[in-house]
Amino acid sequence: MTAAVGLRERKKQQTREEIFEAARRLFGERGFDAVTVAEIARAADLSEVTVFNYFPTKEDLFYAGMQFFEEQLIEAVANRPRGEPAIKAFRRRVLAGAENLAGRGRAEAILKAGRIIAVSPSLVAREREIVDAYTRRLANVLAEETGASSEEVEPVAAAAAMMSTHRALVAYTRTRVLAGHRGARLVEDFRTQARRAFARLERGLGDYAVRA
Repeated sequence: MTAAVGLRERKKQQTREEIFEAARRLFGERGFDAVTVAEIARAADLSEVTVFNYFPTKEDLFYAGMQFFEEQLIEAVANRPRGEPAIKAFRRRVLAGAENLAGRGRAEAILKAGRIIAVSPSLVAREREIVDAYTRRLANVLAEETGASSEEVEPVAAAAAMMSTHRALVAYTRTRVLAGHRGARLVEDFRTQARRAFARLERGLGDYAVRA
């Protein structure tokens, strides 16, 4: 039974990756708005229904990588060790992602994605929705751990501060890529900005939501 479940999960993951790669290729060639889900399905040799089973909207297809990382941020905070404040776990996961910036073709992918987003109002709106949704999820984690009610401002403010710092780093990285930064230089630039920003944030949140 376990082997069968494992095989099914691997097949599902393979299908998800095939859909994502087909979409990424088409978006890169023609832009986001000019590509239809039907075309993505044909490129992946799948039905439209199958594509929608994995990705509810075309925007979710574009932002699949972003949502995967946001999930990791939430998990890092939720699963941090005892005695550790939420901000420290969040900071550690953000900084760990810096290594990926030096990967082959990564800067070019960021450059291309930034240009696609800039001319697509639906992508700009969806990115904002994703950030808002994960900010609320992080706030819920913080509220539960600190015993705060869903109506209190403190966990919402703390979550917003963390997520805003993360998104500011994403925006900064896009501008650095546009300026020609690549490889080790891009990684170090990101780390420098992240450490400065989180050092400032930790002065206010360093003793908040410490895991009991």
